[in-house]
Amino acid sequence: MCDHCSEDRFNLMSSSRRSAMLLAASLLGTAVAGRAFAKEHKAPPKPQNVLTPDASLKRLMEGNARYVEGVTRRHDFRHEREALAGGQNPFAAVLSCADSRIAPEYAFDTGRGDLFVCRVAGNFAGTETIASMEYAVAVLNAPLILVLGHDACGAVDATLKAIKDDKPPPGHIPSLVDAIAPAAKVAMQQGGEVLDKAIRQNVIDNVAKLKAAAPILNAAVEQGKLKIAGGIYRLSTGTVDLIAQG
Repeated sequence: MCDHCSEDRFNLMSSSRRSAMLLAASLLGTAVAGRAFAKEHKAPPKPQNVLTPDASLKRLMEGNARYVEGVTRRHDFRHEREALAGGQNPFAAVLSCADSRIAPEYAFDTGRGDLFVCRVAGNFAGTETIASMEYAVAVLNAPLILVLGHDACGAVDATLKAIKDDKPPPGHIPSLVDAIAPAAKVAMQQGGEVLDKAIRQNVIDNVAKLKAAAPILNAAVEQGKLKIAGGIYRLSTGTVDLIAQG
């Protein structure tokens, strides 16, 4: 073999080795980048909770129908604990009254990690509650917020009494009265079943307040990523009646 042919063969082999090394390096880099990306965007612990706003509300109400009929599902809390140890992705957030007779997780037949629940007497959206709902939407990607009132609400009834008697209740309870008073006053002007009307108006007012909450919740609503609805829980039947959606 001539010297020139030998040199060409050497150059060809060197070039092949360089190509193979570059290819290996490229594949390794892709694999490393892929693992890093997967770590940043890991799969949600409950994939079934990744829903559109409308599908989320539908699932919530289907769960309530099972609860009312007494055919709730068996939830595997043991394996749910394991799946949720590293994160959460609830399919809905609920602002509920703190009344002991109201339990959103039961009322909608849900398991752990399904609902992000905030509870306060009178189910109104104060600063901390709005911040909590912003966290549920912006960080946990919850597509739905439900403001859940209930009939015979003691907080609303106490507000009506405080306004009528012009006498504030003791302790820190006046802070509840102040928050519920706008809805109570509207109901008092309308007359009739004032308590029922005040409970309903309070839900409607807080749905509107959350929908207007800038800059996070209002933007999510405008972009179609979030639905905010209202409902009334009926103590005697367990039924949730939707009264405000948007």
